Amino acid sequence: MLKLLLLLVLALSSAPAQTKSQTKAKVPPPQGTTAPQDVQIESEIRTRLAKSVIGKDGLTVRVQGGVAYWDGTTNVVQHKGAATRMAKSSGAKKVVNNIKVGEDAKQKAAGNLEQGRRRAQIKRSEPR
Repeated sequence: MLKLLLLLVLALSSAPAQTKSQTKAKVPPPQGTTAPQDVQIESEIRTRLAKSVIGKDGLTVRVQGGVAYWDGTTNVVQHKGAATRMAKSSGAKKVVNNIKVGEDAKQKAAGNLEQGRRRAQIKRSEPR
């Protein structure tokens, strides 16, 4: 019986002792934002959207995990980029821009590219 007890003590003492910190998995830092922060960011975007020219396009936005999701269509090419900048400046960590640009706007932009530089864009140092 004494030998059995000695063997048991030796077996337990040779096993590595585990502490609480070793048994718990490390929690990764939070990646996104909390729900109240999402509501605050979305509110800020909607306020800016209401004051902006692009607000007339009827675009929709939602924020989840710090990511702003845009949906809708526009007839002005620049409004798509303005929506992304608006969300970023309101505190969104990332922007998913699903705004579609209408065919009329695409054709107008292509026509402007074919014309080349407009007079207003010519530098003063260049001869006219």
